[in-house]
Formats: sequence, structure tokens, C-alpha cells
Amino acid sequence: MRFFRLLKIIFVVLSFGLDEFMLAHHRMRWLQTPLNLLLFMRDISQPRAVRLRLALEKLGPIFVKFGQMLSTRRDLMPTDLADELAKLQDQVPPFSSQLAVSLLETTYKRPLQDVFKSFEQTPVASASVAQVHFGVLHDGREVAVKILRPGIALTIAHDIALIKVAADLIEWLWADGRRLKPRRVIEEFEKHLSDELDLTREAANGSQLRRNFADSGLLLVPEMFWDYCTNDVMVMERMYGMPISQVDNLRAAGVDIPKLAANGVEIFYTQVFRDGFFHADMHPGNVQVAKDGRYIALDFGIMGTLTDIDKNYLAQNFIAFFQRDYKRVAEVHIESGWAPANTRVDELESAIRAVCEPIFDRPLREVSFGRVLLRLFQTSRRFGIEIQPQLVLLQKTLLNIEGLGLQLDPELDLWKTAKPWLERWMSEQVGWRGFIRAVKAEAPRYATLLPHLPRLLHQRLNETPFPYAERAVLMLLKQQQRRNTLLTIIVGILLLQTLWILLG
Repeated sequence: MRFFRLLKIIFVVLSFGLDEFMLAHHRMRWLQTPLNLLLFMRDISQPRAVRLRLALEKLGPIFVKFGQMLSTRRDLMPTDLADELAKLQDQVPPFSSQLAVSLLETTYKRPLQDVFKSFEQTPVASASVAQVHFGVLHDGREVAVKILRPGIALTIAHDIALIKVAADLIEWLWADGRRLKPRRVIEEFEKHLSDELDLTREAANGSQLRRNFADSGLLLVPEMFWDYCTNDVMVMERMYGMPISQVDNLRAAGVDIPKLAANGVEIFYTQVFRDGFFHADMHPGNVQVAKDGRYIALDFGIMGTLTDIDKNYLAQNFIAFFQRDYKRVAEVHIESGWAPANTRVDELESAIRAVCEPIFDRPLREVSFGRVLLRLFQTSRRFGIEIQPQLVLLQKTLLNIEGLGLQLDPELDLWKTAKPWLERWMSEQVGWRGFIRAVKAEAPRYATLLPHLPRLLHQRLNETPFPYAERAVLMLLKQQQRRNTLLTIIVGILLLQTLWILLG
């Protein structure tokens, strides 16, 4: 099977003239004339980017998803290719309703009518990995049922193996191939696909996001019905909303569009900087709007995470951008480890200034955060900076958010909207408020540790070697030990009192 799949890939590659990517290398140029003579009937008049997009669509959904991911790696891709690959649409015909029913009955080991009071056999959505049906449980709860495509795991495994072979060829043929690490990109893509194939993981992601926004008036996340969720099937609350792309219909329904756009920015920064856990696939197909104007998040297969260190450095970067403090931006890149430790601050500062100054000369509403990150990623090649995978996901999401925001409200000033939020977040991380918050977070550990400090200190002092063990010296040391123990107890009591006040 893999052999025939490989033959099809080779045929499509040659049909769309994609061999030019390989033949551009000096080792392969001798093949150009024979191939042109052999394939004289093919039409390669369209630009290479268009031909690449059409070829990926021809090869099927997994290659389409790979092209979609590549379109976000603008630090790796030439601009013309990235722009064209961004047009890829993951539109896949649904599999049969009979097969969907059979899969559900196999999963639950009982007839479908015993599981659902009603089940709509015509799917409402179909993508490369799964499709969605509506239904009603016997207790009356309306649900959306996501079913994994049968045999998709094997198809993905075969295609990923072939894509890895292509990555090896890129590293061998292309001078810049090793630095761009195509194998690592493929492994990242494989990881995301693996996550999407486990619907239990997706349900857990949705459940976490719902918990994070439980008290929010901005975002609705469907409830997961865990008794009905497996690796191959996910059952969640059915949500009623209007696609966010239907701006005229939203306006007619009385939704405050400028407020909706600003709320989208706030939701994004709350996910990133407060929670470090963000929806990383916020294209219009995954976002709806409820009647009350709240966002509805759908499809949780791709989620991004950031550590506290990532969040802190990222916020410092953004605030330094606001203040046009390019030296601080360069320092943060080096301090975070994103740039090599031996990078000269002045050279990196100069490169960043060249990226940002032309942008700041334009009105703020015309400036894109995502484009700033993109330009910085492209500049990073010169300094050997390896782009962090979590930051690539963040940049992709930021571009999606900006696209949604500007589609809703072309006058939306993303920088003006974000700056107060970031400054407020930073003030909560440093200074007294940050200190108090950190102490509260560590209070349980301190409360457990403090009672043991006198004993631990006593043991440590007893273990201290005495090279001159004269009697008088030992007596002085024991006296000092008692004083240290007493001092430790006093400090411990003061700390406990402080914790009691803070936690009260």
C-alpha cells in the first residue's frame, strides 16, 4: 500500500512541476532537461506557490493539514509559498451515516437507540480527522457527537512516513535545510495530529478551558459528557450560536460588534498570560457567537501552553515593543535562551530596530502583532535563533485573532486594546502584589516545612566537622547552636504570623 501511495505522490509532484524545488539544487540540475522532455505535456505556467497548493489538495487531507501548518511557519517558508498555503481549506466529504452508526454501536457495545434518544445521521461538519453529528441523550440533553474517521490513524502513519523521507531529502539537497530542521517540523506536525486522533485528550482540553472561564462573561465552552467519551468518540454539549464570519447577521441580531472585537482580544490575552493555556486553532470555523454576545469556542484538538517563564519574557517583550526599547527586547531574547548566549546585544538591538521602526511610523491600528512576530522570526535566522514551537503556535493564534478582530471592526486598535491589559498583568507579577500572590501560592509548603526547620538545623550543626575539637570551642559552638535554634523558631513564628495575615 505504501509503495502505491509513494507512486501517486511522485506522479502528483511531477504533474504539478514541483520537481523544480529539487532541481534548483546544483546536484540535481542534470535531471532538468530529461524531465522536461519526458513531461512536455504538463502545464506549469502557474506560479510555483499555486501549483504547490493544488498538489497538496490533490494528495488529500493529511497533506492539506501539513500545508496549513507550513503556512504558519513563516520563519521557514518563503513569503509567496506561505501566503498561498494559507488558502488551503480542509474540506473533506463525510463518511457514510451507516458507518458512523456502526462505529458508535461498536464503541458503546449496545444499539444506538439505547445510547441516544435521537441521533441525526446526516453530519453537520466533516473534516480530515473526524465528523460531527447532533443528537439527544435520554435525559433530554442536546449533544454534539464527534466521531473519528475509520482507518485515519493508519493513513496518517503512512503519509507521515513518506513526508519524513521528503524532509530527509530537503536536508540533503538544500543548503539551508539543516538549519530549518524539517525533520523537527514533521515531528511537531505528527505530535499535533496524534493529539487530534485522541478525542479523550481533546475533551480534556475543552474541559480545562471551560473551567478556566467558568466565571467569565466573555467566553462559553461546551460541557463534556465523560460517560460517553472515548478515544474515538467525543460527546459534548450542543451549542447554539452564529458563525463569527457572518458579521451582517450578527449586527442584525443586535450584537455590539466593536465590543465583540475588543472582547476577543481580551479573551486571547487572558488565555495566554493568565492561564498559559490557549486555543491554538481559532479560525472562523471554530468560533461562534451566542445571542448574548459571548464567544463560543469549539474544537479543542490543538491547544498551546506556556510556562511562567515564557509568559514573563513574552510580556516583557511586548511592553518593550510598546516603549520602543529595542535594547530591552534584545536582552530579553538572550535572557530567555531564545537567542544564543554569545549573541551581541547591540547587533540584535540594531536588527530589531530595523524591523520595528518602520512599523511604528504607521498608525497603531494598522500595526499587526502577528506581523511583528513574523518579521522577528525572519530576522532571527541571522543570529541562529531557534524558534520555540510554543511561540510558533502563539504567533499562528495571534494572526487568527487579529484577522477575526479586524474582520469584525476594521478600526480596532489591537495595540491600544492590549497595552493596558499587559501592563496590569505585569504589575500583578512584580512588586508587592506579585510578592503576596507568590507567598500565598507557597503557603502550604511553608506551613509544612517550618515546624521541621529547628530539627533540620540542629542535625546540620551536629554534622558540622570540627578540626580543632577543643572543649572550649565545642562549648561555644553549642551555645551558638542553641541561639541559632531559638532564632530559627522566632523567625518561623513570624513567618507563620505573616502567612496567617495574608491568608486571612
